Amino acid sequence: MADWKERLGMVYSTNPDFTYDCGEEQEAETLAPEKQNLRVWRDTKGRAGKVATVVKGFVGSTDDLQSLGRALKQGCGVGGSVKEGEIIIQGDHRDRVATLLIQKGYSRTKKV
Repeated sequence: MADWKERLGMVYSTNPDFTYDCGEEQEAETLAPEKQNLRVWRDTKGRAGKVATVVKGFVGSTDDLQSLGRALKQGCGVGGSVKEGEIIIQGDHRDRVATLLIQKGYSRTKKV
């Protein structure tokens, strides 16, 4: 990998304990389900007029978001995806998604 390209412009350090920080952000720690503020709504923008159910507001790691998205898709019996911190479920399944989230312990789920 071209790791050295990220270090161009860095001044040499004589400190033996020096570690170079590439500026990579750490993933947020996943909050407990009862502390999550999730919003569920119906959306058609950017989907050629097709309806989708979107879940936003999840705070946590990408792996936990992926697993929650997988569980919601299986619970609704439809497809979908997880992109940019959002869970997208194909079709209008707001009621079913909100019910599934509450059953999983996400008590602060709000249907918009």
